[in-house]
Amino acid sequence: MGTVTVHNFSYGPLNPALAYAVSCLGAFLGLRCVTRARAYADGRRASWLALAAVSVGATGIWAMHFIAMLGFTIPGQQIMYNVPETIASMLLAILVVGIGMFIVGYGDGGWVRLVTAGSVVGVGVAGMHYMGMAAMVMPDSTRYDPVLVALSILIAIVAGTAALWAGLRVRGVGATIGASLIMGIAVEGMHYTGMAAMRVYPGSMSGTAGSTALSFVLPLVVALTVVTFGIAMAISVALTEEEIAADAMLARRGAEIDARWSAAARAPRHRSGRGRR
Repeated sequence: MGTVTVHNFSYGPLNPALAYAVSCLGAFLGLRCVTRARAYADGRRASWLALAAVSVGATGIWAMHFIAMLGFTIPGQQIMYNVPETIASMLLAILVVGIGMFIVGYGDGGWVRLVTAGSVVGVGVAGMHYMGMAAMVMPDSTRYDPVLVALSILIAIVAGTAALWAGLRVRGVGATIGASLIMGIAVEGMHYTGMAAMRVYPGSMSGTAGSTALSFVLPLVVALTVVTFGIAMAISVALTEEEIAADAMLARRGAEIDARWSAAARAPRHRSGRGRR
């Protein structure tokens, strides 16, 4: 049985370029959130790590995937998407990236935690990709080359580990941009490796209702763009890592001064002068 002809680049370089730009943007914002998170020791660390998970998981990975998928076509067919599975794939990406962020965000910076978290993120990202592919509704059936699937998972693990390492080590906007560009290449490489693993055969796929990309996926990507803009605004008005450290130092010094004054106030006072003869 012959395979069905598919096109991954129906609009030329437009979709890969746009998907890469979105992936880099999500990675950049996520890494900037991590730099804020590691400067805090209280509940604000968790808040920034959660924002990082949304930035990387929803924008850097999920939105990148479906922007690239807008360029995927099969001649003579209209590809639909199962709505619950598509949304579930986005939530999966946010969840696994969040787990990885929290593992390293509250760890000791060791390699064991880093590799563990990177593996969790990588397997989860690959799971998101293949769940997103399973959400497609079309007349034909799909199968996957196991070697290329394994390679895509390996690329995802490397990308996840590199992103978490960068979150722990990278400082400064310039270095963050460089790390984001590298991560974007890895994420997009994983995506198109997974696409290369797919084989489409004539056959009956289970008849599940779905929505077209333009009626569902594209509006959801636009909504994520608004969320991403909100995260960017939160980063822009928040204190930098250096400012957070400076404020923490001032707070410690103030607490030390207050403690000294309190200790001096509680100390017994001895009268000076001559005693009685």
